[in-house]
Amino acid sequence: MKSKKIMLAIAFLSSFIFLGNSTTVNAKTYSNSQLRKYAIKTMNKHYLLGTIEIVKDGHRQTVNVGYGYYRRKIKNGNKKLLYPVGSLPKSITAAIITQLIYQKKFSQNTKISRWYPKLKHSKYITVGQLMTHTSGINVIGTESSHGINFSEKGAINWTIAKANATARTKRASFNYNNANYVLLAGIIRKVTGKSYAANVKSRIVKPLHLKHTYIYQNIPRSKTDAISYLYRHGKNYQSASYANKYVVLQLPGAGNLFSTASDYYKIQQGLHNGKILTEKQFNYLSHLKSKVNTYFGGYYLKNGGKLKLAYGNFGDTHFTNWMQLTTDNKNGIVMFLNQPYGSKNQIKSVGYSILKHIKSGTFIRR
Repeated sequence: MKSKKIMLAIAFLSSFIFLGNSTTVNAKTYSNSQLRKYAIKTMNKHYLLGTIEIVKDGHRQTVNVGYGYYRRKIKNGNKKLLYPVGSLPKSITAAIITQLIYQKKFSQNTKISRWYPKLKHSKYITVGQLMTHTSGINVIGTESSHGINFSEKGAINWTIAKANATARTKRASFNYNNANYVLLAGIIRKVTGKSYAANVKSRIVKPLHLKHTYIYQNIPRSKTDAISYLYRHGKNYQSASYANKYVVLQLPGAGNLFSTASDYYKIQQGLHNGKILTEKQFNYLSHLKSKVNTYFGGYYLKNGGKLKLAYGNFGDTHFTNWMQLTTDNKNGIVMFLNQPYGSKNQIKSVGYSILKHIKSGTFIRR
């Protein structure tokens, strides 16, 4: 009789433990509406304004907080608003290069002296090294205004001149520099006989039916670029700053794209589903021979290749862009902020808190 009572007690205790664990799991399983409320609450708590594309189990929703153009009272998410994408368009440039490689126009090992014979050391630099920032090119001041209204060709020639006049870093070592991707945009121009802008339109925008993605100089009058702000002295919308056109125009292929978080997520899908790249082509891009760390073609590939991350901002403004998605694009966030607050790592931590509620145990802090 005594042993029977003990067995009943153990069974009761096991049931209690099971229910406790079940409750804990359910607490981490947020519905899409709960996730939306949590994201808005979290952004407001940390004085972050902007637009976020949240993806959970393949279901996406857009969360907008605050104004993208405070003086005109245009809210973030308004169909008129476009946001500078910072460094995130590098993945687009790398994807077009990959398309051309698969069209057998050249290879990742082709020396860039084919197109840039006047660039110093170009006979030693490969296309792949431009894509992985291991070329040794180290142009200073790419995100500062030089007051020149560049054409695409003019920006590329300016980059070559600056590269020739600037001390190099060690080739085959990682050194993130916008000049690499400006030169890739130039290769796209030379190989296709069309501008980089035209290639983005025909190879990215049209196949994906994007309605809110433009190269800067092609933004229509019906759209307006957002304004960036800071939270200061207890107030939002301080220190208004917009993307300087001279800076934008000197960064073809590296920072001259304007878009929305929603459109950018569609681009990420297109890099895997065959509309831009196939899964095989994306795998090729992510395993370039010149890669020396987790960076390739505009991303950092983390967690054994299960996550892709990219962080960007725009020189002399407060815009901040951060993406962390599973490589199947089924879970994660694309965050376009026009008012950040705190350091880069603090902003990533806020994003990470949202990611934990999307899929616990899947994402990393930074």
